Amino acid sequence: MQYFKNFRKTLYTFGDDFEKIGGGNRQMEYVRDITLYVDVVDQVRESLSYYEPYSIIEGERPDQVSQFLYDTPTYHWTFFMMNDKLRSQGWPLTNKQIEEKIVVDFPHKYVRFQADISNVFLEGEYAYGVLSGTRGQIIKRHLDTGTIIVETDDNFIQGEALSCSGPAQNVARIANIGTGYEYYATHHYENSNGEYVDIDPTAPVPGVYNEVTIFDRYIRENDNLKNIAVIKQENITQIASAFKRALTS
Repeated sequence: MQYFKNFRKTLYTFGDDFEKIGGGNRQMEYVRDITLYVDVVDQVRESLSYYEPYSIIEGERPDQVSQFLYDTPTYHWTFFMMNDKLRSQGWPLTNKQIEEKIVVDFPHKYVRFQADISNVFLEGEYAYGVLSGTRGQIIKRHLDTGTIIVETDDNFIQGEALSCSGPAQNVARIANIGTGYEYYATHHYENSNGEYVDIDPTAPVPGVYNEVTIFDRYIRENDNLKNIAVIKQENITQIASAFKRALTS
């Protein structure tokens, strides 16, 4: 990548088995020291006069944003230096990419109960749908919402009772209040101010609380990545040059 050409080179030894074998094909080469970090951009972020907000459009790539803002694609790296969330989470995905990713990240089914399941439907046991005949292994539990995650290719029926395997004293048969793909399971509830709230999983959820599913949360976090800070056009050349000088000094 063109960005890394500005990093100074350091001598690096390849072949970490050299000491073990008492000699051999150890090779030393000069490589780019990508561990370098300079605080030029951090100083820019502390001065409001150097940057401005920007909203990434659906499907825009970093090089395209750089072209739009600075008439060149070469300053794409500044977006990641200016925004910690892009560095840690990456560039925002398209809606299609989110849909593809969430299916991979959450491939199972959820079943939710309005009951105390703290001692039943345990991880490693099997859940059975009384009407559907669906069977699957319980791989995760979310006691704060009364939800179990089940590994199965089949579907449970909304409202049907489920039984589970396990010790006789722990065998249960409880009707579910919700089931479907794992990514549609409840992640948390919020009040009208958008604050997380706890619920009683054995009782109806108060109508004033808003449900946020795993899918909803993915969309929110991705949308948050779209609102970034960018260096103003009149400052980009000066700041990019200062950054490069700091890397090579």
